[in-house]
Amino acid sequence: MPELPEVEALAAFLREKAVGKVVARVDVAAISVLKTFDPPLTALGGLTVTGVGRHGKFVDLDCDGVHLVIHLARAGWLRWSDALSPKPPKPGSGPLALRVHLNDESGFDLTEAGTRKRLAVYVVRDPADVPGIARLGVDPLSDEFTVERLQQILTDAGRAQIKGVLRDQAVIAGIGNAYSDEVLHAAKLSPFQPSSTLDADGVAGLHAVIVDELATALKRAAGLAAKDLKDSKRTNMRVHGRTGETCPVCGDVVREVSFADSSLQYCATCQTGGKILADRRMSKLLK
Repeated sequence: MPELPEVEALAAFLREKAVGKVVARVDVAAISVLKTFDPPLTALGGLTVTGVGRHGKFVDLDCDGVHLVIHLARAGWLRWSDALSPKPPKPGSGPLALRVHLNDESGFDLTEAGTRKRLAVYVVRDPADVPGIARLGVDPLSDEFTVERLQQILTDAGRAQIKGVLRDQAVIAGIGNAYSDEVLHAAKLSPFQPSSTLDADGVAGLHAVIVDELATALKRAAGLAAKDLKDSKRTNMRVHGRTGETCPVCGDVVREVSFADSSLQYCATCQTGGKILADRRMSKLLK
């Protein structure tokens, strides 16, 4: 799933490629992707792309005041082409969900891999009309994300596990499964640590790590084409997605805890004082 750094870089890429161009038409290949009906998708035709922004993990294309808002979810992606096929796509054919044609024959496809269809597209007059945007918490790269704000967030979360709090979009917008793993590894914190148990130094340290991890990832992603963002993210992960590999900090093995539809990765030496966290999936297999 693309998270804050990739979505910000994707918005910058679209800003460079699409701003100033006119939407010629929008083709829908999977009707389930469209989450709104007023304004209709056809309202975008003839409008000029005047800006591209980001709200959490949402990409927002401003088209003369009508907003095309995209949430790529777990398996969605945007594929840019300088010469899109003029043929309307066949509904239900492959991973293609939606195609946006611009007036110079360029444009982009929105695709989604797998069977779980969570890619979402909204056409709205105000981005705040998108429920997911209306619920967003503080952006961790904004001036509003202070040490004091993080302290309040963790205090309010009580005994909730810190990884879940970092991933909660209504609390902090833009951090997902991957960067929460990376942040906690860099901060030397267990993903299961109760949020309110961090002391003042721990909160300040976590705040610094969050900002540094995201800002560094954003710098790496800056200027990359959309097609290169996934590989850049994957290549630079220290623990996320690296189960069984060697921790680059201490040399221990990167371990995993699996859940129903996701997993987390961590280093026991760096994060849990050597304690191996219980993996519920493995526990069930051993019964």
